[in-house]
Amino acid sequence: MRRRVLILSLVGLLLAAAGLRWWQTHSNDAEDSIHFRPPNAQERLAAIGDLQSLSPELQRAFDPGQDFAPMPLPGKRDWLANYYEGGQTFAQFLREEPNKPDRERHTIYLQPLNDFSVERAPSLEQLREFTEAYFTLETKLLPTLTIPADQITTRVREGTDRPQWFATHLLQMLEPQLPADAYCLLGITLADMYSSQTPTYVFGQASLRNRTGVFSFARFDPAFYDDPDPPAVETLILRRSCRTLAHEIGHMFGITHCTFFACVVNGSNNLDENDSRPLHVCPVCLRKLHASLGFDPVERDRNLLQVYQQLGLDRDANWVERRLQKVVGSQP
Repeated sequence: MRRRVLILSLVGLLLAAAGLRWWQTHSNDAEDSIHFRPPNAQERLAAIGDLQSLSPELQRAFDPGQDFAPMPLPGKRDWLANYYEGGQTFAQFLREEPNKPDRERHTIYLQPLNDFSVERAPSLEQLREFTEAYFTLETKLLPTLTIPADQITTRVREGTDRPQWFATHLLQMLEPQLPADAYCLLGITLADMYSSQTPTYVFGQASLRNRTGVFSFARFDPAFYDDPDPPAVETLILRRSCRTLAHEIGHMFGITHCTFFACVVNGSNNLDENDSRPLHVCPVCLRKLHASLGFDPVERDRNLLQVYQQLGLDRDANWVERRLQKVVGSQP
């Protein structure tokens, strides 16, 4: 008995020493990624699901190849280092029976909120064109909805003099505004926002079930932080706006934060993390959108390519062009 205990003790010490050496080697990674281990290649493919019953073109569209970067290990300030999320596979998405457009509800509405007179706010018409191409649904701009200050929960963030709106309250106020033919309604504001889950600030927030969402331009302009303008600052603000818009509308199709690939539906906890994420959906989330909308992926990409070129989003246009060549096997 004593010999067995001694052997087990020695094994325990050896394992502990090995664990210490691993921790010393990977201490930065361990510190940076408290809650999250990036899925491996097999897990990423499993999340996309079996493609064998699909047409060859759809198989190519959902095949990640080398075009979609795996989800990286988060830094200390990033979303997945601070909030646990298990990911949503394509199969899980189907089991959750998300909302889908139908004959009665088939239009995306963009709802400006309050004043839009700021000089560098993105063009709402450009955002409408982007949304229509991205989600392949008719998209309409509504007249500006003015929300009186005494009807929305606000605060001045501690340590600053900047007012913030409570995003959850905004969603509740937008639900009665849904037009009869609306698939969903996205509020757009220049006001900074916060939420109960993320009490410092949020770029946007959307309901998975109630077909309403909201996002803010406030932090997309470097002037918010009193930072100097980088080159092509207007294009930077526009791309940030398009990315957050696609992210929040993606939620209204029942898509939760993606944890498999670098994807437009990744959570983001800061502007650097937001900027590091792509404008495209990954194969897992593309298949979810396709299940809800039934679009032709090649036609969708061709329309997006044209919009990106018109908006000056050259990096994203180049990515779509490369992807099209692989999916269709020729020049787009």
